[in-house]
Amino acid sequence: MNKIKKILPQDSKLTREQIYQGEVLCFPATDVSKQLVSDVLTLLKEELGEDVRTAQFRFSDEEFFEHIGKLRKIIYTQTYFHDLAKKLLVELNFIPNENAFEPIRLRVITHKGHENPKAAPIYYAHRDTWYSHSQALITWWIPLHDLREEETFVFFPEYFNHPVKNGSQHFDYDEWMLDKRQLTVGWQDKNAGREAFYPSLMEEISDSQKVGFSAKAGEIILFSGACLHQTLNNLSGMTRFSLDFRTVDLTDHNENIGAPNVDNLSRGSAMRQYIYPSN
Repeated sequence: MNKIKKILPQDSKLTREQIYQGEVLCFPATDVSKQLVSDVLTLLKEELGEDVRTAQFRFSDEEFFEHIGKLRKIIYTQTYFHDLAKKLLVELNFIPNENAFEPIRLRVITHKGHENPKAAPIYYAHRDTWYSHSQALITWWIPLHDLREEETFVFFPEYFNHPVKNGSQHFDYDEWMLDKRQLTVGWQDKNAGREAFYPSLMEEISDSQKVGFSAKAGEIILFSGACLHQTLNNLSGMTRFSLDFRTVDLTDHNENIGAPNVDNLSRGSAMRQYIYPSN
């Protein structure tokens, strides 16, 4: 992968095959993704005020954290947003009855947030699969605003098929859930960044071939959970808001079809938090 591919919806099997090979795909905004952006921005404005991207400067850190936590819970738990996720799958030619999905999460990257020790895990380079996810995991990411390349995150494609030293062998999802249930349902423990264990890259790697991207509000970025990626430090003077959720094609999962597992040693299964077709 030298750059993110901008494509139109196609057969989902072809889409999955490309993603399992390490391609990152960008789809144009759809009716549903635009609705998601509009609905979440409305919630943000009701909670934070009209200019949501500068709201962090109008509240204390604790107040801002509480407001965001309230919205994360709404977006993650409400059936309305679950239904929008299913409709988005249909727009990209995925079949809801063949996929389980983890509900939508609101992601918030504040200006200079990397300077807060409690937020450190947000900026760790990682593969999503290190968190006890299936190798058939596909991550869906949607920005709420037009973003420049320096405001998003980067991929390290040269490591897609190559192992890196990481802490996934110490991550057991079932054990993690015993003490940190609130971390799995879309809102956060304010001390989690210091107290909970988050698998991360544990060696220096080359970033000479890292791939970044800009994105328009409502565009849909799809990538494998096995892609090594990292959120960039935000020095834009504004907060970055985005949405993401994860899907797993159940047939692929059951038949061990997916991205190569080169270094994921995590235990347990995050899929018990997913919403299944019968739900």
